[in-house]
Amino acid sequence: MPKQQKAPDETPAEYPAPAPVRREVVPPATTQPFDLQKAEESRHDTMVLRVTGRVIGALIVVAAIALSIYVTRLYYVFPRTDDAYVRANVVGIAAHVSGPIVQMPIEDNQHVKPGQLLFVVDPRPYQSAVDRAEASLALTNLQIKALKDAIRAATSRKAQLEAELAYDKQYLDRIEPLLKRHFVTANDVFNARSRMEADQAAVAAAQSDVSKAENDLGQYGDINARRKGAEAALYDAKLNLEYCYVRTPFDAYVTNLNIAVGQYANEGREVLSLVDNRKWYVLANFRENFLGHIRPGMSAEVYLLSYPNRRFRGRVQGVGWALYQNNGATIQGLPQIEETLNWVRLSQRFPVRVILEESDPAFPFRMGATAVVTIHGDQ
Repeated sequence: MPKQQKAPDETPAEYPAPAPVRREVVPPATTQPFDLQKAEESRHDTMVLRVTGRVIGALIVVAAIALSIYVTRLYYVFPRTDDAYVRANVVGIAAHVSGPIVQMPIEDNQHVKPGQLLFVVDPRPYQSAVDRAEASLALTNLQIKALKDAIRAATSRKAQLEAELAYDKQYLDRIEPLLKRHFVTANDVFNARSRMEADQAAVAAAQSDVSKAENDLGQYGDINARRKGAEAALYDAKLNLEYCYVRTPFDAYVTNLNIAVGQYANEGREVLSLVDNRKWYVLANFRENFLGHIRPGMSAEVYLLSYPNRRFRGRVQGVGWALYQNNGATIQGLPQIEETLNWVRLSQRFPVRVILEESDPAFPFRMGATAVVTIHGDQ
């Protein structure tokens, strides 16, 4: 008989049967119940965030616009610059007379008051000139007295001669009619006429003497030229003597004092310099596109780097009309403001003079100090 084949699903006896696979059944996830209140709260929070974001965005836009307006107002309505420096008038003090300096009771950087002695030029030669002028005036007064006496004498002599002339004229008038009657001779008439003519000449000479004496006296109305000249010479000598004592003309500070006693002072040559303490001002250099917003009389606010917490007030005196141009059209004596760049076309800066209206001894001004200036539009 044919051999029967085994079924394919039958496992040979020699192979063990596989272990059964254990499968775990995972229960389905538990379904949570829908919470309507939480959903409403979540949607409300989302809306709040959206509104807050829009408000913040709107505030940012408004702040940017306000900042733009503020910057525009700051730069054009209230121009401001930190290119500014404190200034004062510096006056050179020179001697009116020449001579060696014999006294100098001041020191460099000292504050001096009006009338205070600065230095003394040797006054001895000028005192001698005063003495000579006084003696010359006294001599002139004596000469005037002598000339007045001479005038009186010449006048008296003229009066005497005029009397003689009158007598001789009267005598000639009496004897001339007698010549026709032959009571007098022609010689008598001739002699009488000759005496009268001589008297006339003498009177004329006496008048010349009187005029000469009056001219020598030099009297013109109430003024005597001789005395006036001598008095002028004395005044000039006294003035030169007074010039030997050089005094402060105003409230000031001594600066750059580089001389001492023994230095020869030449007439008209500067000996020392004084910083005028009566008026301080600030030269603020503003760009030319700001000048249309700056006018004389506007108030200004000034801060100095040396006193950063102290505010000073000032007023615009004026805006500069010209600048020093180093382009071939140089004009000496004009303010020169250097440009910060040479490869970009920059706006020119013109000096605006701001007069400082207040001063405080506790915060003294110093020439050349750096300042920050803000111009206000109020008059």
